[in-house]
Amino acid sequence: MTQRNKISSKKDLPQEQREELLIALKARFEKNKNRHQGLEWAKVQEKLEANTEKMWSLNEMEATGGEPDVVGHDKKTGEYIFYDCSAESPKGRRSVCYDREALESRKKHKPENNAVDMATAMGIELLTEAQYRELQKLEPFDMKTSSWVQTPAEIRKLGGAIFCDRRYDTVFVYHNGAESYYGARGFRGSLRV
Repeated sequence: MTQRNKISSKKDLPQEQREELLIALKARFEKNKNRHQGLEWAKVQEKLEANTEKMWSLNEMEATGGEPDVVGHDKKTGEYIFYDCSAESPKGRRSVCYDREALESRKKHKPENNAVDMATAMGIELLTEAQYRELQKLEPFDMKTSSWVQTPAEIRKLGGAIFCDRRYDTVFVYHNGAESYYGARGFRGSLRV
């Protein structure tokens, strides 16, 4: 996949693309039952087909290398919870700083985009640290890469941002200047449908 810096403003997929996405999501769902034990694909698909804008967001997650999959079901709201489940931080979302303020603060060598704006444009949210830790309980992720996560306002006000990865069979939370960016750091998102 190539990095997608500009996200389409049209939030509806053609029927053929929706069908292709559903096939990919179903195959991933069936291959990775450990991520969503006790859930049925038919019910997930029914929800997806009733939410075309959410399908568009899932397609954006897929197109940028996120390999979205169901990781939970909120019994109160009835929503299914999708996270990016690619083994490494999504390839099409790497080399980005944390947010717009960080991007604008760089005088030289600016990245082409930032994690917060990309997630917003895709209609998804960056994982929180707690969500990232939940994801890591399912299987090991980010063994070679790292992912920006939602940063508490107090840290961001001081110029920092946090990211996570997994090394030595342990999830680590680190900090960096929000304006930093690396080829091996992207972000993971979540979507409720």
